[in-house]
This record gives sequence, structure tokens and C-alpha cells, in this order.
Amino acid sequence: MRRFLSTCLVAAAVLAGSLILSGCVVVPARGGYRAHVWVPGYWGPPHVWVRGHWRDDD
Repeated sequence: MRRFLSTCLVAAAVLAGSLILSGCVVVPARGGYRAHVWVPGYWGPPHVWVRGHWRDDD
């Protein structure tokens, strides 16, 4: 039983981690508001880290 609970705990931690790191969530702006989208950090070519930033959709 203890091993089963340990396995479930590890599986829940992996699932939670994958949901946290899943990426950009886009929600359309309502009624005339400007849309802002959070772009998470990523590795760009050639091996340069691009930090996360807000992108305006104009």
C-alpha cells in the first residue's frame, strides 16, 4: 500500500509540473481592450536564452 501511495504521489507531481510548464495560454480580449499575451522564456537560435515577455497583439 505504501508503494502504491508513493507512486500516486510521484505521478501527481509529474502531472502538476507538466501543467505548470505547459506554455503560453491565449485568451481573446473582450470588447475593445488591447490583448496582451505572456510568452514564456525559450532557447532561440543559436543557443541564446530569450527571457519571458508580454507581447501586444495590435
